[in-house]
Amino acid sequence: MKVIIIDDQSAILESLSMYFSEKNFHTLTCEYGLEGLRKIKAESPDVVILDIRLPDADGLDLLEKIKKISSQTFVVMITAFHDMETAIEAMKRGAYDYIHKPINIDELDATVTKIEETIRLMNRLSLYENDQKVQWKLDTIIGTSKPMQQIFKLIGLTCNNNATVLIQGESGTGKELVARAIHYSGIYRDEPFVSVNCSALVETLLESELFGHEKGAFTHALHSKRGKFELAGHGTIFLDEIGELPLNTQVKILRFLQEKDFERVGGEKTLKSDARILAATNRNLADMVNHGAFREDLFFRLKVITIHVPPLRERASDIPLLVKFFLHKITKELHKKPVQISPKALEKIMAYEWPGNVRELENVLTRAIVLSRGEVIMDHHISTFSDNADSQQVHSGPLSSLQEVEREHIMKVLQLVKGQKGKACELLGISRPTLRKKIETYEIDI
Repeated sequence: MKVIIIDDQSAILESLSMYFSEKNFHTLTCEYGLEGLRKIKAESPDVVILDIRLPDADGLDLLEKIKKISSQTFVVMITAFHDMETAIEAMKRGAYDYIHKPINIDELDATVTKIEETIRLMNRLSLYENDQKVQWKLDTIIGTSKPMQQIFKLIGLTCNNNATVLIQGESGTGKELVARAIHYSGIYRDEPFVSVNCSALVETLLESELFGHEKGAFTHALHSKRGKFELAGHGTIFLDEIGELPLNTQVKILRFLQEKDFERVGGEKTLKSDARILAATNRNLADMVNHGAFREDLFFRLKVITIHVPPLRERASDIPLLVKFFLHKITKELHKKPVQISPKALEKIMAYEWPGNVRELENVLTRAIVLSRGEVIMDHHISTFSDNADSQQVHSGPLSSLQEVEREHIMKVLQLVKGQKGKACELLGISRPTLRKKIETYEIDI
């Protein structure tokens, strides 16, 4: 937390600076109001301790200017005068608290503790709004098969501690659902759950997103910004597709796991975080370690506990339950009447391999519900990827190279999903950066 103290008494500045430094806050001091205002604009502090009488400015006027610069900055007024009118006016203009001199350290400590808690709650609410978080329900993960029962046991064993967990599985199997179940089933359920898709961010922005940045750290960094590790607080940070992290960022993640500290991009102050790391990948990290694409020390740090989420084809007995769950969920979301599924449609679903796993099943059922005109989904409403792909034909011509086959397949998938790269990645089982490289390599027009 960053604090700026504005007071014309050097003894006050020194004592308060020592107090905040002992609490590991980044502290700046000013003797003049206008100087303080310049620092507030430059530093974007969380808290301002402001004397009401200054040599060059009126504290109440300065308070109004500070709140105009940043309405979320907490301003604590301090004064040697005990008049009621000034106290009321300060609170009316947006002061968080009003403390009299000589400063009672217990009173100040209580105020600072309340501010810390308020900032933490504001960050949490902001994350929930941005993430469009819904109330977690334990029945969101559907399955009674043996592999799923084993996963439920592991969720129970890991939810009430802060051990690092590596969740492995193919794209679309529900790795993030497992991560959310671990978080919301345990003792940290009331803390933030912060999800980061490592494959969705370009390398130049990834570190800023994870660790935050200071004002002026790079072009267009007009304000300081908290990163995901800072916002997670005492909660959980979920690193999805961690196999896509560049090696430079892997080093910083390793350091956080070892020391529980980090610096913002362009910052010098070391920040602490108690956030727990849950990571997920659809890639073989051990194979990546052997090829020098992933750090071995980070790999071992991540796999304290490993959970393998099976592909849908390996738990086919769960498909009828999933179909029932999705039919209820999708009709409710689309504001449609409840629908049933015909035996032939279910038979067709059971016979399919589901390379896109649970996510593909949900997409197929959504399309079927939209296309069905009655209250029963028929087999012709079930249109899978293999139905849409061109049938393979044996011909006597020359065989294509592996690169040609791959290029053609990527083009077909992109055409099927109408150029939507996210859906294409799901069906192909690759990350966005990988798809982007292949599009460039094969000169595919979208």
